[in-house]
Amino acid sequence: MKKILIISDGDVGSHFIQRVTQIHSSENIYYVVEIKAKEYEDVNPTRFKFYEFDPTSLYKLSNLLKMEFIQVIIAMDNLTDVENTIKNIRTIKKQLRIIVLNNWKLENEDPNVALINSKELLASRLIDYLPNVPVIAQNVGLGEGEIMEVLVPFGSSFVYRHIGVIEQKNWRIVAIYRNRKLVMPSRRRMIQPNDTLLLVGEPAVLKSVYRAIKRELGQFPEPFGSNLYLYIDMNIVNNSTIKELVRRAVFAHKKFKHHLIIKVVNPGNISILQHIKSFSGDNVVVAIEYDEKNLEKEFHSDIKLYHIGLIIVSKETFSDYKMRTILYESHVPVLKISDKSFSRVKDAALILSESRDLEKISATIFDISAQMGFNIDLYNYMAEYQDAKSQVIEHYYNLATIFSKSIKVVQENDNPLITLKQKENFIQILPFTQKLTQRRIYSLFSTDNEKLYHKLDDYHQIFIPVQL
Repeated sequence: MKKILIISDGDVGSHFIQRVTQIHSSENIYYVVEIKAKEYEDVNPTRFKFYEFDPTSLYKLSNLLKMEFIQVIIAMDNLTDVENTIKNIRTIKKQLRIIVLNNWKLENEDPNVALINSKELLASRLIDYLPNVPVIAQNVGLGEGEIMEVLVPFGSSFVYRHIGVIEQKNWRIVAIYRNRKLVMPSRRRMIQPNDTLLLVGEPAVLKSVYRAIKRELGQFPEPFGSNLYLYIDMNIVNNSTIKELVRRAVFAHKKFKHHLIIKVVNPGNISILQHIKSFSGDNVVVAIEYDEKNLEKEFHSDIKLYHIGLIIVSKETFSDYKMRTILYESHVPVLKISDKSFSRVKDAALILSESRDLEKISATIFDISAQMGFNIDLYNYMAEYQDAKSQVIEHYYNLATIFSKSIKVVQENDNPLITLKQKENFIQILPFTQKLTQRRIYSLFSTDNEKLYHKLDDYHQIFIPVQL
């Protein structure tokens, strides 16, 4: 049995003792010293021993300290009494650990004296009630933010998503609180509005997750970044199409209302460069790389430097195997511009697959569609297995209700790629997974519509990373 000494004087100390009496533990015996004894409800006499005397009296306290305590907790209202009580304890027990409720600016260099700042505790608890501020566990684990509680708002991108399709890298959803009850998470469990999620993970990662949960429509390209980045390699892009590429990128930039950085590498046509420079200003930055550098390293450096949330490239650039791999490794959405009109696009086409990756990026799809004014069309190839697809369709219908945006589900007996190739204009949105980085020749005999994205190369496409 471990003996713990509690020295109390005042309302806080009395409240603490009452709380301790409610803790069901048979391993501790508590010795309570009060200047004036109080009555406590439901006290187990085998676990609590009460004494009434002034702990600033060395003689009286020394008799009690003849026993071996593992810890002393002091909760008193008078600073002088606290200082003298600590002094008395140290006269008798040099190494005994002392926990002190510090209502003042009390300082003590003794490594075995822990000062608990009451004002900090109160302020920290009040901060937990501020809206849009994550609640971080202070007294569990490391207390550095690796345990976090987040309320899911009604318009959150996480609402009506199955836990199994949420990419949880270096973090986990470990509990759900719904209607003041604990709900254990499972892969098929769906997150509801006003759920409180208990998260565990790396503190830096949890901060990003918190922002993603709180994000509502109209924030794209957040949480990936803040600005747009048009990348033009004049060794790859056809010079005759560059002017239209820039014009369409500027159109997208005005829709998303963020800064646009136009980066030109391997410059080779002076008149085209002058045309690009004419767009400089009005939140458009033109950067031309004249020197031969490590373009891949420079590219990733720019993504961080400019906090890029959407990369815009030509279809020739995305067709380049090496460049496509670089784009994938940036973990940023990519808008691939084709030769068709971009301002006249009305429909966003999504081809359902068994991977359910479209559920992972659903919030971003709704955000893009809302800002660009796209209708959302889901193409369901009926010849394939339907169980996973039906859950994705259910998820999209739920999000459509939340965001007041209509969607259309097109049931296809033929491969949707054939149907879509007959449409005049649309934009395809699909998950940007590693399988898209493979050389196109390896997908010729594939039945995976995502691998066959290049079959719709003449249309605009947006590739969205599945990682959070």
